[in-house]
Amino acid sequence: MKIEKIGFIGLGNMGHPMAKNLEKAGFPLSVYNRSPEKARDFEEKSSVYTHVKDLVQNTDLIFTMLTNDAAVKAVYKEILNLDIQGKLFVDMSTISPEASKETADALRIKEASFIDAPVAGSTQPAKEGTLIIMTGGEEENLQRAMPYLMKMGKSVKHLGENGKGIAGKLSVNYFLAAIYQGLAETVLLSEKLGIERSDMLEIINESASGSGATKVKTPMLIEDHYTPAFALDLMLKDILLAKNAGAGYPLSEVLVNTYQTAHDKGFGQDDVIGIINYLKIIR
Repeated sequence: MKIEKIGFIGLGNMGHPMAKNLEKAGFPLSVYNRSPEKARDFEEKSSVYTHVKDLVQNTDLIFTMLTNDAAVKAVYKEILNLDIQGKLFVDMSTISPEASKETADALRIKEASFIDAPVAGSTQPAKEGTLIIMTGGEEENLQRAMPYLMKMGKSVKHLGENGKGIAGKLSVNYFLAAIYQGLAETVLLSEKLGIERSDMLEIINESASGSGATKVKTPMLIEDHYTPAFALDLMLKDILLAKNAGAGYPLSEVLVNTYQTAHDKGFGQDDVIGIINYLKIIR
């Protein structure tokens, strides 16, 4: 297997541990983050760049893990001004299908390749390298990226052409938004009826109603402390993306209203299960 020079742009809560897994695997790695302090612990083993253009010019296969459409468009606008023929870009951000497809088309004109590869899982699976990665793009490009993707995730699901990875991610997060609101409401109802929170969560997690999603949020609910593994504001972004992509269902209106109002009330920087603190004040 040809070992390519790897670039990683975006070292936030998810991107940092994902890039670390590539570094631990021993791949030639270069990193960039808008806030340079987040790249400091890569200085010993990897190359740290302070400009996107320098990273891209010195790498073959570039991963991006950015916050939203605006951040992705800004980075790729700079990239598209460079000589990028033959390079492969793998965007692992959760953005709109339209922005993802536009990026793929623009890169294709420059004779570069693109895969959309958003992930299922939050910060702990990112650290453990056990994310589930959903991809859209050509098979040959996926095979080129596969050795590196498998250091960040436990499975890679190819869903079709460019945009299909994003479609899978928005669908998954739509479901998770419903699970988390339902879990928070159930905990509050049980407490109102005199059941201890820890007892209710044990029942949920040991019954058919439990899942990985409920189990991973249980410690936060018991401790009543919501340091973000995945911020409520990010879930709101994904719900709105799902709605704009076609989720015009009765539940989507409820989810948009709940998460938007929670954001408006100041809960947006809490973990997504911190939605319980907003629900407390309206019950």
